[in-house]
Amino acid sequence: METLWNGFTLDIPEGCFPLSTDSMLLGWFARLPKSARVLDLGSGCGTLGLLLCARDGKCRITGIELTEHAHRAALENIARNNLDERMESICADVRQVPSLLSAGSFTTVTSNPPYFSGGPRSAALPVARREDCCTVRELLQSAAWALKYGGDLFLVHRPERLSEIIAQAGSLSLEAKELCLVRHRPGDPIILILLRLRKGGRPGLIFRELTLTGEDGQPSKEYKSIYHIE
Repeated sequence: METLWNGFTLDIPEGCFPLSTDSMLLGWFARLPKSARVLDLGSGCGTLGLLLCARDGKCRITGIELTEHAHRAALENIARNNLDERMESICADVRQVPSLLSAGSFTTVTSNPPYFSGGPRSAALPVARREDCCTVRELLQSAAWALKYGGDLFLVHRPERLSEIIAQAGSLSLEAKELCLVRHRPGDPIILILLRLRKGGRPGLIFRELTLTGEDGQPSKEYKSIYHIE
């Protein structure tokens, strides 16, 4: 059982995607408008939804999760944290979003999607880490459908996929607006990217950088803020 903040707890059963740096970074990076209506694509056991609810007392979260095991865990997390009126989990394929939800009904979409293309080389990876069930374009198509005009999609992904994501997103009227490059230490290779895309947004990209530790290996100020370390 993970203890979050503001009294929230998160139970991650065996076989479900763990509470990772990726999720923590995305929860920190995603900025929510007032009374946000958030769609989390590939929501697992509700991790990101809980992180956002712990931070924002008025947001509402809908999670779409393919695996029944993780979906059931999400329902248990929602019930234990008394979030039945603010969170829901739908067991479905992310690609089914256009048939499940009304177009333009969300202010915000979030996703910590599979990082690796499908195929023989990825067969040993967990389903949450490979694109057998959802490609980048299919994910972006569902996000574009669900977002209202001017709404934001927040993604965490691998740096080598950046050009592909931006190119695919542009063809779906999702404009890259903010990019955060994540490194372990100053000067280290980029390990992750955090990307904000706006539906119908005008061209113009803001760059940021985040290091998780300083030169001495100690947690950075941003790291402490992300993990709520005093």
